Amino acid sequence: MHRTQHHCLKPLFWPLHWAFAGLAVLPGVALAQNASPPGTANNATDLGQVEVRGNRNNDTEMRRESSAAKIVIGREEIQKQGDANLGEVLKRLPGVTVQGVPGRGGAIRMRGLGGGYTQILLDGERLPPGFSIDSLLPEQVERIEILRAPTAETGARAIAGTINIVLREGQRANPDDLKITRSREYGHDSTLLNWVHNLNIQPMTGTLTVSVTDQYRPDASSSVIASQVLPGGIPRAETRSNESLGHRQALHANARLQWRGEQGKTLALTPFVVYSDFSGTGLIQANRLDPGPLVSETAQTLNQSRFAMARLNGQWTQRLSADDRLEVRFGVGQSEYDLRLDQTLVPSNLSPVLLVNNTQFQNFVDRSGTLSSKWTRAMDNGHQVVSGLELEGVRRVEEARGVLDDNAGDLTARTLRWAAYAQDEFKINRHWSAHTGLRYEAITTEASDISGPKSNNSSVWTPLLHALWKPDPAKRDQVRMSLTRSYRTPTLHNLMARPVNSGEVDSRPTRPDRIGNPDLRPEMATGIDVAFERYLTGGGVLSANVFRREITDLIRYTVSEQIGPYWAPNQTRWVSSPINIGDASTQGLELEAKFRLNQAFTDAWPIDIRSNVSFFSSKVKQVPGPNNRLDQQPDMTANLGADYRIRRIPLTLGGNLNWNPDYDTRRTEQQFFYQGVKRVADVYGLWRISPASAIRLTVSNLQPRDYITASTFDNVSYRESSRTTDRNWRNVQLRLELKI
Repeated sequence: MHRTQHHCLKPLFWPLHWAFAGLAVLPGVALAQNASPPGTANNATDLGQVEVRGNRNNDTEMRRESSAAKIVIGREEIQKQGDANLGEVLKRLPGVTVQGVPGRGGAIRMRGLGGGYTQILLDGERLPPGFSIDSLLPEQVERIEILRAPTAETGARAIAGTINIVLREGQRANPDDLKITRSREYGHDSTLLNWVHNLNIQPMTGTLTVSVTDQYRPDASSSVIASQVLPGGIPRAETRSNESLGHRQALHANARLQWRGEQGKTLALTPFVVYSDFSGTGLIQANRLDPGPLVSETAQTLNQSRFAMARLNGQWTQRLSADDRLEVRFGVGQSEYDLRLDQTLVPSNLSPVLLVNNTQFQNFVDRSGTLSSKWTRAMDNGHQVVSGLELEGVRRVEEARGVLDDNAGDLTARTLRWAAYAQDEFKINRHWSAHTGLRYEAITTEASDISGPKSNNSSVWTPLLHALWKPDPAKRDQVRMSLTRSYRTPTLHNLMARPVNSGEVDSRPTRPDRIGNPDLRPEMATGIDVAFERYLTGGGVLSANVFRREITDLIRYTVSEQIGPYWAPNQTRWVSSPINIGDASTQGLELEAKFRLNQAFTDAWPIDIRSNVSFFSSKVKQVPGPNNRLDQQPDMTANLGADYRIRRIPLTLGGNLNWNPDYDTRRTEQQFFYQGVKRVADVYGLWRISPASAIRLTVSNLQPRDYITASTFDNVSYRESSRTTDRNWRNVQLRLELKI
């Protein structure tokens, strides 16, 4: 269904097709760095071996030397495109997708797998409650590490993989960075100010990053809803349109302070503060086209929210001996979120048929604390043994009020997690090295709401094995293999979510109410990964990775009709809640190539090529096919990017094309979902005025196209479909970059 747009984008993929076809023959090409350029005299003076290594090569070496599969993205690549938020950087990384409307942020996913399958870490620690990756700016990040298979140390809640975001590190010799950005989207201007200050307060060094945002963001969407009681019922049709303009003012500040003492003692402190205030006004237009006379209703909306978070993380490291090192980490923090949503019919004396006058209020406060210790010992026989303990506690107090569900708004919950692990990293011989680990993790979640106390307990053992084989240690080719056990735990929202009303007079299968399920079990996955990597002599890498995951106790949201107890007595509503639906499998192929064009073709320009393409497939065994894939996993995702520095003038040009095809998903026997094509082109130009100043022009979403999603429910007695079109626009950004 809805395949009319797929074929028309195939021509756009041919450049990617030929780029990767070329990669297949690159191993046999004599790379340009090993040959003399045309016109070079053969009797040139031999200066011996000269090696020039930049940050990009350091990132590549970190990836190459890691015993577990790891991709490292450093500062150079993070800041190259001039992105406004970190999500725009992540969407271009191998196998990573960002859900939602282009330029609007969304869930970060690896290998196309849904929420909870990808583990997101900040400086090696799990994200604090309420924290969103969208709140991070590229200027705050030192590097991004992608681990395709879990390790005992980083955690096994990573069926798809792990993304570790490392914040900026201070360097004494570096000047301050100041960036002033002005952007324009659909006639609305936004401003961003970012300052990175390197601290040198003896005996501590570090860095302070401060960002101030004043952003306007328009949104517009329209939906067409069709329904029919079967068999022989009268078809009904409705349309909805929603336009809004949001204004966000935000302050983000983080620092990394480090003290170095004698005998390997170090203390690192990382305070983090976020404050965001949002206000948005909108207009909803609802029309019932048939049966009967036309019904048209209009409602004004006012959305006001505030988010504040303060957190302090610390790390103490001490050498106990020449071979032993102890590391203790701690973190404490609090986040608070306030939301008020007003929906008012115009005129207000209408008897509601489609929309209702509604005021909803939500407030939650999360308090969290973490404590962990890690002991590392280097053995005489080349083994490096790491063992550790982790403890994490989160407490949430939530209050909510709404006209339609006033009695079900309050929730008190807490989560306690502890884990123990041990791993051994060792070199077997010149050709082989290995990484083995075992991890145990237990999680207890307790909550209390209007229905009484609820609890959920889960614990898992996860053995992990990684191996690295170098066929010829003198060369730069290597093969990685991983056999792992990983899992996905139900979130607090999955388990204990308060009942949330759809905000409409009649709930629908495609717009249902929502509720949690405290009886969920964690998903378990057995996985295998095999990767081939070739590291090019002049910099760059070619890699191919295949993977497979066998998943049990898959969690999926299903829709059914329910009566109370959270709604009016004897009132039947359509409700969406999560259940363990059964088993699933997924597999894929991931290709990546980063190189300079003149490495493959001697006479070519020195253009840096960044390209990756991933192919995915999956099957949920308890759901009949076709398209019984894992939720919202595309068939593929691809990126093609290039950067070229013009030597004669201080100008660098570049861009990237990100492409995800459309696809259908059968979620259950009754529920179907469609995701339209997502294609985003970004270009930039950087003019270096002086060594200390530059001007950057970035155009994101160069050719906007509507973002289309659709859902269908059909249980033989009732059928309903909803198709939503979200608009998006080109964003033009002008930035002044200064080193002061």
